[in-house]
Amino acid sequence: MGCWMGPSTVLACLLLLRPLLSPACPAVCRCSLGEADCSERALREVPQSLSANTSTLWLGYNFITVLGPHSFPPLPGLLLLSLPHNRLGLIHSQALVGLGALQELDLSNNYLTVLTPETFLPLTSLATLNLGSNVLGELEPRVLHTLPQLQTLLLQDNPWVCSCGILPLWRWLSHNREKVREKNLLLCRAPEQLNKYPIMAFGNESFRQCQETPLSAQHYITFLIIGPFSFMASIFFCTFMGSIIVIYHNLRRESHFWRRP
Repeated sequence: MGCWMGPSTVLACLLLLRPLLSPACPAVCRCSLGEADCSERALREVPQSLSANTSTLWLGYNFITVLGPHSFPPLPGLLLLSLPHNRLGLIHSQALVGLGALQELDLSNNYLTVLTPETFLPLTSLATLNLGSNVLGELEPRVLHTLPQLQTLLLQDNPWVCSCGILPLWRWLSHNREKVREKNLLLCRAPEQLNKYPIMAFGNESFRQCQETPLSAQHYITFLIIGPFSFMASIFFCTFMGSIIVIYHNLRRESHFWRRP
């Protein structure tokens, strides 16, 4: 006796034979098991069609020059972001919003000159930060203070300017030696007499001339404005008080005159 397959049975079979839908993956990338490899694809920006369950994102060896506001799609589970060997020179303060789970960030071999604390505020879970081989002459410790879970920091091969401006960073490095990798590669580039001098070899006496806080340009401008204003105000005040005294004496003299018989 033949077996009749109804429409519902056929539909069920077709659904079983249909391949499972795979998470979204940009056409230029290779994706598997939460990992998206978009390296060496001549990309100029971050692909936006990444799966929300991406945990590892490789973007090295591309042509990305700027990370603008909200450069990444929502990636709540992203743990590793690798951006080495791009042409990255600017990271907007809102570029890394939504990457709160990120634990490792590689920004090495780029053209970064300045980093702001606001940029790293969203990265409350970051444990490893690689800033090696950039163009950093100084680095505000406030940038590092925004990373409460930071355990490993790489700063090697940057053109550090070893003037008084590097004192705050030197203090942070001195108190967090266990977090700094490749300490022997933190070398001064300027001034010329300190070229290739290890930053970690400095001592407190090296910054003795920096203990007195130098006045900024804003201070000098304030003095230039307040100085003449205070001088003119003092002249006006003295003139005003002198006039009152003269008028007072004249009034007394006149009242004394009219009282005489």
